[in-house]
Amino acid sequence: VAVVGGGDTAMEEAIFLTKFAKKVYVIHRRNELKASKIMQDRAMKNPKIEFVWDTVITDVLRNDQKMVSLDSLFKMSTRKKFYFTHPRKRKMITPFNFLKFNNRYWLFLAIGHKPNTETFKGQLDLDSHGYIVVEKGGVRTSVPGVFACGDVQDSRYRQAITAAGTGCMAAMDAAKYLEDFFTQHT
Repeated sequence: VAVVGGGDTAMEEAIFLTKFAKKVYVIHRRNELKASKIMQDRAMKNPKIEFVWDTVITDVLRNDQKMVSLDSLFKMSTRKKFYFTHPRKRKMITPFNFLKFNNRYWLFLAIGHKPNTETFKGQLDLDSHGYIVVEKGGVRTSVPGVFACGDVQDSRYRQAITAAGTGCMAAMDAAKYLEDFFTQHT
């Protein structure tokens, strides 16, 4: 099992996956992590997690829409590509079976988690990381009648369940806002 990334999400996924896999490899393009200190410590202390530093995936070998192996990686520091499969024969020639678990290969991408809020720049208040600023414990934004929910305003949890919860909050607040608006303007 391999996790690609170096932030909190990657560390969280790697730690979680150790419950199911004998070994979890974290592949990261740098030689240091962006994850918070506490998440780094948890991952580094876990004996089932091994880090593959300064490396990016360049090829994934697939067969019938299933991943067969990582074909090659690119070592950033040496600027060299190295293969785990023979480039022509496509057979495993080195022990890169770490991705295999339950007779399947697993690769988890935990990179580039960034809110897609460019459209709202200059219209809504955004924090320094691009998340929409909402009132504490709510979903109201800096513009009356505009509500934000899910990952665009949740920099901490970024989970489907919290997105569903804030979605429900936004719907309820929007309904109340519209009810009040029409009551005042009719």
